[in-house]
Amino acid sequence: MNRILKTTAIAAAVMGVVGVAQARDQVRIVGSSTVYPFASYVAEEFGATTDFPTPVIESTGSGGGARLFCNGIGEGTPDITNASRRMKPSEFERCVENGVTDITEAFIGYDGIAFAQSNENDAMDVTLEQIFLALAAQVPVDGELVDNPYTQWNEIDDSLPAREIAVYGPPTTSGTRDAFEELVMEAASEEMDAYGGEGYTDIRTDGAFIDAGENDNLIVQRLAENTEAFGIFGYSFLEENSDSMMGSSIDGVAPTPDAIGSGDYPVSRSMFFYVKNQHADEVPAMNEYANLFMSEQMIGDLGYLKGIGLIPAPEEMRAEARSAVENHETLELADLK
Repeated sequence: MNRILKTTAIAAAVMGVVGVAQARDQVRIVGSSTVYPFASYVAEEFGATTDFPTPVIESTGSGGGARLFCNGIGEGTPDITNASRRMKPSEFERCVENGVTDITEAFIGYDGIAFAQSNENDAMDVTLEQIFLALAAQVPVDGELVDNPYTQWNEIDDSLPAREIAVYGPPTTSGTRDAFEELVMEAASEEMDAYGGEGYTDIRTDGAFIDAGENDNLIVQRLAENTEAFGIFGYSFLEENSDSMMGSSIDGVAPTPDAIGSGDYPVSRSMFFYVKNQHADEVPAMNEYANLFMSEQMIGDLGYLKGIGLIPAPEEMRAEARSAVENHETLELADLK
């Protein structure tokens, strides 16, 4: 009986090791909802054209992905995290504290943040300042900062329609929210005397801005139901839903691939993923997946991802980013400052 029990225990242990090995053949990815469609396309192609299983991807938001990624190394932690903005120095420092000390940054291209509505409405072009005044927690009135009193767009500017201010947007864990706060809220307010020359990024919480969660597709669905509202989400989702949604021009510039790629569109941002190099031996598929993602086939001017909304970077920048991934270049804190 003892011999049988020992044999059974050994067999169970062997099966456990095999299970772990099989699990680590599958790349685990977390992070940005904006990068998610691009990463998913690459993952499906990777699963179809290699001997490895299709990677598992969770849309957790850029901030949520960074937290999971930086929890440590080994089984149970992600191999890659996607981000619709660059990793923050504080996130990098947390990674290091938890033993994640060898990270490669992969720059994949550009995306714009759309301020969009149902195309059942007339076009409504806006400025950064008008969006800011609609969404800031406090705004200047008669030289004093007061809780935002605006409930309709025409109260901000009489050239705008008498429509209720209702904007569906991402939560604080989202890279899209980070970029929106920097590129819209901060940029619009830093020249306003009432804020003392500093950018103001606090968004109102009285119901005019509705936290719609990490999934940009849910915002698109909400706009189909509430045609009076606007939504804040990545350009790729506008591209996917152009039959039902339209994006507003901001400061006179429409959200188009050329305007986003050139930087003329004021709310454009860079997109990334981060590779945990310390998992390379345990997860042999990880680097192959990363190299496929960075290939011209995916992120080039004629790449597959352009067809679903990615704005390719200039050729020289793509080559530099590809080299960093191929050579597993280690990200340094100084690179993020």
